[in-house]
Amino acid sequence: MKLSQIVLAPDSFKGTMTADRVCEIMEGAIRRHLPDIRIHRVPMADGGEGLVEAALAVLGGVRKTARVQGPYGEEVEAPYALLPDGRVVMEMASCAGLPLAQEQGRLDPLNASTYGVGQLLRIAKDGGAKEVLLGLGGSATNDGGIGMAAALGYTFLDENGEKLAPLAVNLQRIQGILPPEKPMGLQVTAACDVDNPLTGPQGAAHTFGGQKGADEEMRKRLDAGLKQLARAVVDCLGLEVDGIPGAGAAGGLGAGVLAFLGGSLTPGIQLMLDAAGFEEKLVGADLVITGEGRIDWQTAHGKVPCGVSGRAKKYGVPCIALCGSIGEGVEAVYEQGITAVFSAVRGAGTFAEIQKSCEEDLRLLTDAVVRTLLIEG
Repeated sequence: MKLSQIVLAPDSFKGTMTADRVCEIMEGAIRRHLPDIRIHRVPMADGGEGLVEAALAVLGGVRKTARVQGPYGEEVEAPYALLPDGRVVMEMASCAGLPLAQEQGRLDPLNASTYGVGQLLRIAKDGGAKEVLLGLGGSATNDGGIGMAAALGYTFLDENGEKLAPLAVNLQRIQGILPPEKPMGLQVTAACDVDNPLTGPQGAAHTFGGQKGADEEMRKRLDAGLKQLARAVVDCLGLEVDGIPGAGAAGGLGAGVLAFLGGSLTPGIQLMLDAAGFEEKLVGADLVITGEGRIDWQTAHGKVPCGVSGRAKKYGVPCIALCGSIGEGVEAVYEQGITAVFSAVRGAGTFAEIQKSCEEDLRLLTDAVVRTLLIEG
């Protein structure tokens, strides 16, 4: 295959490498064989971990941090981005993410909270922000956003009118919702990395609860709780959120953005591709290389690799994906324009071992793929 111009557009490899670092490693391996090739580096994110860094790389701005509550009430330092146009970009994962829960050695979606997300939004508002892009993805939570809402002044009541702690363990008991006296007045667009509804077999609890530590019985309980929350939102706020695509993102925080912030949901990867002027970079390109930490059936539902491949397909540019590991249902990505998927993991190992070898694994994988592409037909 003749290669004169390549576009690199990966997501971060969760817990190991930022998208920008992935681009750097890929480019270094490619230039060993093609030192003069033209390479466009476009680090991407879809709303999950890495959105802040990707936004800074693509749009510029200033990286800031704030101390807020983590998933179990511990104090964490959450990064966010202040863009040149005054908008703020933040990730729910920075204060309610799965890696934070894993650091605590505790996966407990019944008691993990999005309270810190509300605190982070309040900090942005108090700092003068008018518009926020909030990344949804990589969550340890399944509270439907009630923790976030509580931090912004919402109160949740049981059948006796008693105040409930804003945790998923209490979702089924919610009968009343009292909004704050004064709306926050912040325009929030939530960047979703999935298109799942709030409840049901494809909803937040049944689809993603397992990776957060929920067994089958707990997933049923969480799903029932989110259904009750949706009913309470209809009864108390006059909004229907259950069946909306993306409402199930981040343990139902997508629904919370709609119900408690009056915000909107949009595919995060499409936002980032537009912001980066991605289609302009496809002109004259021979190949696009994308990727993420793990590619499986979920990748086909709003993740970076398939967002990238969809745009590349429009321009007739082949797209391959490099990843850390391949999971069940990976075949679904081929229907969305990805030509082939390659995995970097060389053998079984603990996550700590993978963290140590991930950069070398990716370098070797990229090298092998380029060698293959350069074979004369």
